[in-house]
Formats: sequence, structure tokens, C-alpha cells
Amino acid sequence: MASLKPVLARLASGATLSAEEAEAAFDIIMSGEATPAQIAGLLMAMRVRRETVAELTGAVRAMRARMASMAAPPDAVDVCGTGGDNAGTLNVSTAVTFVLAGCGVPVAKHGNRALSSQTGGADVLAALGVNVDVGLDRLPDVLTAARCVFLFAPRHHAALRHAAGPRVELGTRTIFNLLGPLANPAGVRRQLTGVNDPIWLRPMAETLHALGTERAWLVHGQGLDELTLAGPSQVVALHDGAYREFSVAPADAGLAHSPIEAIRGGDAATNAGALRALLHGEPGPYRDTVLLNAAAGLIVAGAVQDLRSGAVRAAEAIDNGSAAAALDKLQQATA
Repeated sequence: MASLKPVLARLASGATLSAEEAEAAFDIIMSGEATPAQIAGLLMAMRVRRETVAELTGAVRAMRARMASMAAPPDAVDVCGTGGDNAGTLNVSTAVTFVLAGCGVPVAKHGNRALSSQTGGADVLAALGVNVDVGLDRLPDVLTAARCVFLFAPRHHAALRHAAGPRVELGTRTIFNLLGPLANPAGVRRQLTGVNDPIWLRPMAETLHALGTERAWLVHGQGLDELTLAGPSQVVALHDGAYREFSVAPADAGLAHSPIEAIRGGDAATNAGALRALLHGEPGPYRDTVLLNAAAGLIVAGAVQDLRSGAVRAAEAIDNGSAAAALDKLQQATA
């Protein structure tokens, strides 16, 4: 039986792991062959000196090898974030999913229940009448019918249960907080990925490139794991192997500045009501935040060239009812 002990000895000496070594180590964890103490030791040894791109890459490969995957068209995108910003905002990436689908972009959204917010993607979707536990074999048909599908992380990554206890007991960020957005079960090659700490923008972009991603925006906005109206947001863009680092402001999309407090959320029912109102044309900071992020998603999808035209197209999808129709279709397809 494989053991983590040699790996722990190397990490204790300050060594880093190659992608192959990290993949083997995380496969041991996800196979259930490591003890809780060994898992906690590995996670903290990496955390205190900061995880490397090679370690992230190997860990994601191990996750992908054991996940319940699904087929998706080559132009499908994911919009999700690391969580962990503890801001308790309304659900932005979930709303963006319907806007992009309304624009004709297929979205395979990876998500979970509430972790750092009051209401996670799974929570608000359930409140909107979407069945997040629909059979895994039906997911490709759901995506075809609705142009969007929700991939509920615990169902696709059951092997992570072996690390759940140590993660809870440690009570601090570990590499697993970074892995979710990098391990989309549909194997998408295009992603809009929010990061709660800007130090991870470039490493996560490099990891996605190593894993075969074609286009991605890694974004951080004033403490949030998404683009914000509250000030400049930081972006690392990946496009066919080339990286570009820049900042974006609301004005770049023709939108007004607004404080983060303007999109504070509540429980699942509250957030679901706000999302439904947004899809039916309600103006305000929540709509504008979604337009900004949807514009970035359209750039990643290759549908537009800049944020301003992306925001216009996103607004059209809301105002002509296409975004609301995507939600209705998702409800029907998952019934």
C-alpha cells in the first residue's frame, strides 16, 4: 500500500513536490489510504510555504482522475470562484450563468452549497426550483436543453470525503480551497474564475494552462472573488498560452461605481428573489455587477472583444427575456 510518509519527510525538509509527486500524494489521500494526521500534516506543510503551481497541477490531476465527469461541447465555459471572501453578497456567478446561457453560451457551472457566503450556488438554485441532485447521467441532456447545467461539487468529487475531517479540524485555508475551480467535471477549456486572494491569480492561471485550458480570466475585486463595481479589479487573462495582467474598472463596461454593501445578500429565499427580479429586468447594483462579470464571461467565451460590448449584449439577454428563459428551461430539464 502506498504511503504518504516519504512525502511528508520531504515536505518537512522544505522541499516542494513535482506535479507527478503531488498527483501521487493526492491520489493516496483520495483513495482513503492516508491517515487524518498525515493528511493534515501534508496540507499544513504546503500551506505555510505556499503551494506551488506544480503541486496545484498534480493535485488537480488526481482530482480529475477520480471525479464523476460529464461530456460538454468544446465551447462550454465555467463561471465560479474559490469562495472564502466572507462577504455574504448576492449570488453573482449563478446569475451570470443564466445571462451567458441567454446569450447562447453553454455554461457548465461547478458549484457547492454555502461555504463563505450565506447562500451558495446550490442553495439559491434549490430555492429557485432547480433540482441540483438530478441524475448524473442526465446532465448532458440538461445542458443541451437549457444551455446551462449545475455541477454540484460533492456529487462529482466524492473522493474528497477522505480529507473532509482534517480540513474541518484545521479550520484554515488549504490547497483544497483552490482546487475546486480548477477541477470542472465537464472538462471545460474556458473559465471565468474568481479568486479570494490576488496572490493566487497568476499561479491559478498557470495551473489552468498546464491542465489544457485555452482561455481564462482569473479575477479579484476589492476582496471579492469576482469583478466588482466598488473599485478596480485585478485580472490575469490566459489566452492560448499567453498571459496578460491588468485591472478593470466599472467604467470600462459603461457601468457606475457602487459599494460592495449594495449587493449584500441574505438567506436562500432572499437571494433567489433578488436573482429572479434581476432576470426580469430590475435595475440596480446587483444587475450591474452581473453585467460586468457576464461581460468578462463573454470575452472568455470568445463572443465579444471588450467589456463594454459584453455588458451591452448581457443586458440584451436580460431585457429580451432570454436569461430568464434559461432559468425556466433549467427548472424544467431537471424536474
